[in-house]
Amino acid sequence: MDSWELSLAPLPCSPSCPGPPEGACPSSGTLGGSRRKDWSCSLIVASLVGAFGSSFLYGYNLSVVNAPAPYIKAFYNESWERRHGHPTDPDTLTLLWSVTVSIFAIGGLVGTLIVKLIGRVLGRKYTLLVNNGFAISAALLMACSLQAGTFEMLIVGRFIMGVDGGIALSALPMYLSEISPKEIRGSLGQVTAIFICVGVFTGQVLGLPELLGKESTWPYLFGVIAVPAVVQLVSLPFLPESPRYLLLEKHDQVAAEQAFRTFLGKEDVSRELEEVLAERRVQRNVRLVSVLELLMSPFVRWQVGTVVITMACYQLCGLNAIWFYTNSIFGKAGIPPEKIPYITLSTGGIEILAAVFSGLVIERLGRRPLLIGGFGLMTLFFGILTATLTLQDHAPWVPYLSIVCILAIIASFCSGPEKSGHLLFPGLCCNLPHRCCLFLFRPP
Repeated sequence: MDSWELSLAPLPCSPSCPGPPEGACPSSGTLGGSRRKDWSCSLIVASLVGAFGSSFLYGYNLSVVNAPAPYIKAFYNESWERRHGHPTDPDTLTLLWSVTVSIFAIGGLVGTLIVKLIGRVLGRKYTLLVNNGFAISAALLMACSLQAGTFEMLIVGRFIMGVDGGIALSALPMYLSEISPKEIRGSLGQVTAIFICVGVFTGQVLGLPELLGKESTWPYLFGVIAVPAVVQLVSLPFLPESPRYLLLEKHDQVAAEQAFRTFLGKEDVSRELEEVLAERRVQRNVRLVSVLELLMSPFVRWQVGTVVITMACYQLCGLNAIWFYTNSIFGKAGIPPEKIPYITLSTGGIEILAAVFSGLVIERLGRRPLLIGGFGLMTLFFGILTATLTLQDHAPWVPYLSIVCILAIIASFCSGPEKSGHLLFPGLCCNLPHRCCLFLFRPP
């Protein structure tokens, strides 16, 4: 068990200390005042800079390929004709485009498989910093592919960006959970999801024809990827490493104490240090099991089954297909091509609103109702969407019903499964060997 796994475990609050933590604003005398004190300047900067250079880029790359799709396909066709003396056939062009879209997920899988090794050697902060190298190199490859006349550069860049996304979505939650007080750890964790939504929306906005969504400027859509990476690269070095990593992995209590003071904004961090030291004592008595042992154990079969089914539904629910092929779906639904980029903006706006709504109600309603309700509504609207796409030529209002269904699917996912699935998992696995469960859980 490492410090990331331990950070997921709920820490009990001492009954003798029900009031605000030591170091909180004495004049407030309320829980709200304590929580305001928990949000130190360094903590806010770390969460914003970390999310902007990590989860924002993941969301941006989900949507950025939509707007320039016709121009990229034309570029593929021209490159093929220049090499072989004849245009590519439609099936080959479709295959190349499908590889361009889907290789991002393959890169994400590679990223999630290597992040544990990198994180243990370099730490949480330096993993995020090194990861910016992937983003910058991918941005250069994709932005220069048109001028170089090599479409393979775009495909390789998408793969590298997938590796960046896989590392970022694993390392960033580690870092944010380990630098934040446990009282606001859940709220800070929502920054990752919200910045994914903002990234999706930004990719849609920049893809408008009035901005970068033109034949002559589409490579700049991919060059923009370097901007958040550079911002994180020059900002994050001024912030401390995760105090839990420093204490549990590097055994550097002095540096961990200083990091706690910086992130918590108070001098007395003895309680936080004692909590981490207690975690280290606990981990010495924990026996880790392999993934095979976990799958074979009858004592955790229901928990493992729930995690596997939930994450399988999360990954196979079809939402990524909507993000990658939104413009194509709207085109098939009969929407005029000149209106599609503007209608696509509504999907990003709906995602942001749904993410905010989920953050406001999840503690009140619970994870399970949002999870079941979200997947149930997605099933309903996917069924209606299938019918409307089949019958779109029978009435002029049917294509607009397809748009409503797509927006409803996105809202259902973002207000329920997107957050509830991740937050349901630690509660289910609080008594399991977390390392094995995380291997099953971590999405690409």
